[in-house]
Amino acid sequence: MTAQPDAAPAPEAQEVPDYPFERPSAMQACPFYGHLRENRPVAEVRMPSGDHAYLVTRYDDVRTVFSDPRFSRAATLEDGAPRLAAAPQKFKSLLNMDPPEHTRVRKLVSREFTVRRVAALRPRIQEHTDALLDAMAASEGPVDLIPALAFPLPVTVICELLGVPFEDREKFSAWSSAFLATTSRTKEEMLEAQVGLFTYLSELVEAKRQQPDDGLLSALVSIHDEDGDRLSHEELIFLGISLLVAGHETTVNQIANSVVALLTNPERLAELQANPELIDAAVEELLRAYPPGDEGLLRITTEELELGGVVIPKGSAVLPGLASANRDRRQYTDPDELDFHRPGNPHFAFSHGTHYCIGAGLARLELQIAIGSLFQRFPTLKLAVAPEDLPRPSGMLVHGISALPVVW
Repeated sequence: MTAQPDAAPAPEAQEVPDYPFERPSAMQACPFYGHLRENRPVAEVRMPSGDHAYLVTRYDDVRTVFSDPRFSRAATLEDGAPRLAAAPQKFKSLLNMDPPEHTRVRKLVSREFTVRRVAALRPRIQEHTDALLDAMAASEGPVDLIPALAFPLPVTVICELLGVPFEDREKFSAWSSAFLATTSRTKEEMLEAQVGLFTYLSELVEAKRQQPDDGLLSALVSIHDEDGDRLSHEELIFLGISLLVAGHETTVNQIANSVVALLTNPERLAELQANPELIDAAVEELLRAYPPGDEGLLRITTEELELGGVVIPKGSAVLPGLASANRDRRQYTDPDELDFHRPGNPHFAFSHGTHYCIGAGLARLELQIAIGSLFQRFPTLKLAVAPEDLPRPSGMLVHGISALPVVW
């Protein structure tokens, strides 16, 4: 989101504040979320499209939005439905379905996107990580960790998993960035990206049909061709788009967020380096405190209902504030502190309920390997600039660090 002019009223002073809110820095959560949690846990906001939505900021309320079927994803496809950004995303992807359609398609994807398939990637993820760290070690530094590790690792992994040519990474990454924009792209650029990704995946699907391989996309093509009544062509294409976009954008940002969080919390970093077996718990805590997005997917209410003491009319847009919920003191003790020993950590970084991220297992594996290997290989790693000088992209559904210079 672009900076507001000096004369603009603070969000607290606005009757309906503009969303998304300004972040103080790349890694600081916007303090307005804390204000809303305590004073207006279900607050009306104005989205970049100009439509209004109810932003939900407390843990229990966010869990309700994620799990209650009256908060619909499919309703976002209806004509005239409120939308987040200037360009609508009106297509039948897994993300835009409700049960029973969602159940049908997710079951088909889950049949191929198995725990075993993901677990089998561990040696390859470690191999790619080691190669990237070898190249980094050969440099005198400073090194920008985004192109050195955070970007190429998840892109390589998702390309291998799906069977997407790695040499196309710059092309589909540019489309992905526009695909996930809120205010950083024009409506025309967003629509162009949607067309670009649809065309690219359509051509790739046809190529897989002619020359199958052992990638996930080929497996999904086989499902469509064998039983088109269960997986339509449009569903197949947008499944590919969803897996390709979500499979790298969020992990790129989460690797960067996690590294900065550890470098700016030296006690926690020292604890992790002294106890490498903490890496799984550390990844969960970093996902809780520094997720790659502030909100979950927008929902539309299918009937009038009450949430957090607020009556929400039928047909209203609702934004579940997952990052805010992850820092709710009603759920977490000392929520603003990193703690690798929390007895339970049911965070919302991967959503919750029906739309729980199908790639959560893969993302966790990549984060564990990337972060653990990085700090084992470079125990003296540190930022090459002050934390407040780290640049971040704005106007996106995901957020992180756009450049991360480090030395060792």
